[in-house]
Amino acid sequence: MSSPPAELAQLTAIHTLGPTGTNCEAAARHYAASRGLSVEIVLHRTLEEGMARVLDDPRSALLGCVVYPDLHGLVFPYLDRMVLADQFLFDTFPMLLAAREPGVRPTRVASHPAPRALVPAGVEVVLATSNAAAARSCAAGEVDGCITTRPAAEANGLAILVDHGPVPMGFTIHAHRALARRAA
Repeated sequence: MSSPPAELAQLTAIHTLGPTGTNCEAAARHYAASRGLSVEIVLHRTLEEGMARVLDDPRSALLGCVVYPDLHGLVFPYLDRMVLADQFLFDTFPMLLAAREPGVRPTRVASHPAPRALVPAGVEVVLATSNAAAARSCAAGEVDGCITTRPAAEANGLAILVDHGPVPMGFTIHAHRALARRAA
């Protein structure tokens, strides 16, 4: 177990991307457990919505992902109040192409923008707010396939078409300047 920067030991909540089953949720739980933090993990539809809540609570932080397409939008607009306080590596859940039925070739696939390169060539991409939301969209019949995580596919009763395996990933902790000193 490694320790977070000392100032982050005061955190009471980590906000991140939901719904349940996202890589960000797993990373937040891993970060808290591996650093001995007793915090609430709060899930949001988007990281931007999470940041809005974090800005109002100086004892909370936002967990982001280095491949989040708009990560810069969670850093530069808030330089006066927030700081990138910590970062770590953590393997994602296995990333999958999944569908409601096994053996089908989907024509419309829901995907978060970050892993959309995993969608097969020539297939229409329907953007989702998270990998878990993509699985829910597929299960609801809004699309016939999705790029998602193994837990989200299992939770939604989806068949695995392609297993891309886990991805070593970087995650970021954004905290209030008043709470955190830049960890170097």
